[in-house]
Parts: sequence; C-alpha cells; structure tokens
Amino acid sequence: MKILVTGGAGFIGSHVVDAYVAAGHEVITVDNLVTGRPEYLNPEATFIKLDITSPDLADVFTDYKPKIVNHHAAQIDVRQSVTDPQMDARVNIMGSLNLFDRAVRYGVKGIIFASSGGAIYGEQEYFPAGEEHPKRPISPYAISKLAVEYYLHYYRVVHGLRSIILRYANVYGPRQNADGEAGVVALFASKMLRGKTPTIYGDGEQTRDFVFVGDAVRASVLALDLLDRHEGDSALANNQQVFNIGTGKETSVNELMTVLRQRTGFLGGVEHAPPKSGEQRRSVLDCAWAKRVLWWEPSVDFRQGIVETVEWFRSRYEMETATLNRELLSHF
Repeated sequence: MKILVTGGAGFIGSHVVDAYVAAGHEVITVDNLVTGRPEYLNPEATFIKLDITSPDLADVFTDYKPKIVNHHAAQIDVRQSVTDPQMDARVNIMGSLNLFDRAVRYGVKGIIFASSGGAIYGEQEYFPAGEEHPKRPISPYAISKLAVEYYLHYYRVVHGLRSIILRYANVYGPRQNADGEAGVVALFASKMLRGKTPTIYGDGEQTRDFVFVGDAVRASVLALDLLDRHEGDSALANNQQVFNIGTGKETSVNELMTVLRQRTGFLGGVEHAPPKSGEQRRSVLDCAWAKRVLWWEPSVDFRQGIVETVEWFRSRYEMETATLNRELLSHF
C-alpha cells in the first residue's frame, strides 16, 4: 500500500516510516527538516523536503497517489505555542487543513492522526482519563491538536474521509530531540550524560504517562490494519475511531530523575525553576479502548524503555565526542 507519512524525519514519524517499510509498504515521507533529522530518513522510502503548509503539497498527491496518510508533522513545543500561538495554529491547524483538503481531492482512503492525550484533557477530573474525558486544553498546542480532531470529524461527515486518531501520552525513546522542544526524558538524559545540571520546573511532583516510542509506533501499524479490516463494513468504515495510547501509569518527574541517575551514573545536582505556563499537574491515560478495538496495549516496561533510551543517547554522545576529538587532532 502507498502511505504518505508527514513528519517522517522526526522522532516518532521516522520510526513509523521504518515500521511501514519493514511491513512491505511503499512509503512517501514529507518533512521540512526544521526539527526532523536527515539521518533518521529511511533510505527505502521516498523523501520530499516540503512544509505541510505549502501549496506544493498537491504535487505529492498527484505524483505518488497515496492511499493512506499518517500525519505526524507538527509544531510540538508546548512552551513555544504559549509564546507564539499564531505560529502554532498556522502549522498545526492550517497545515493539517492543507493536507486534508488534498487527501479528499485525490481520493485518500483514510487518515491516521497523531494527537495528544497528554495535553488535550487539561487538568484531569479523574485518573486515568478515558477518551470521553472532558477536553480542557490549557495550551495553544493542545487546542490546535483538539481543533484538528474536530476538523477530521467534519471531513468524515461531509466528505467521507475515514480517520483514526491516536492520542499519545508522553512518548519517549531513541531519536527524541534533546533540544528546545524535547520531552523531559530526552532533555534530562542528554544533559546528565554530558555532566550538565538538569532543570526541574516546579517541585518535580508533576506526573506524566510515559510510553515508549516502539509501543506508540505499533499503534500506527495496528491503525493501518484497522482501516483495512473495516473497509468493507459500512457501519465501522464511516466511524471516526479515537484511541488513547499510553500505559495507564503515572510517573513523577522526581521518580524519572531517580531512574535516570541510576542509568547514566550522574552524580551532580538539580536546579529548580518556576512551573511553566500551559503544562498540567497530572496526566495519565486509560487505554482500555485501544486494547479492545485496536488490539493494542503497551509492551515495554518504563525502566526497560529508559535503558534503551539512555544507551541510544550514550552512543550518540560518544560518537559526537569521537568526531570532535578527530577534528581537534587534525589541527595539529
């Protein structure tokens, strides 16, 4: 099957591309490489450097005729969305509409959309939060993700464009960006391996539902299977399916820090700073619906996932150090 993956050079998107290629699909990757990395691109997938807000996106559909779109391209920095909500909306909402309009026009069968269960519920009323939990987003990033979900509902009802929405918890793992928009696991692991002091915003007792990237990617594979399974079933084929993708377990930032200290051998201290605007206190997802309908459940234990993640960052740091040493020696 021909599948277009937006954001296919990014953290989660690049792993999705790898999984689809391994399953024998023909994959087209679109990424503007602003935060995506060229080294994460799968050489067996067709790569097109392009922003999803560009009118040239139409050429991708006319040239390659994808049947499924897996939409991961986004502005993902919650703090940046608070600073510049217009930019966030331009990328996440207008870019998505540009994509969906092309999908309808050129006969795409279905959309798999990477949403955020870790953000759109806001301050939760109960724990863990199921898909029916009230939506009270407290950041422009979360608002934009929820808006795209509603637009997908419109496209399904009015245009018959099927969609599956994956509401990710806090995804972590190899390839996660350790720069500005990084998740806390990548940011802390990278700093601690370099002997730099990590910063905890608030008291560190805020909790998140950390799900390993391999488990999140498996949800995209199963979502593709679900679209195929229900293609001939009119009742299910026309239904928009929404799934939380997490572990159902809360882990505090302080607990995360303890585990990372053990794996990295970091002996330094920790800085504290005031809490950041737009970030909720507790977040954890109920994923029973995904288990029942999508046949998905997490398989990677948090500590096991941290081991794999730290080792990936360690190997990357060692390669960077070796490269720097070679460059320094070349000047003598």
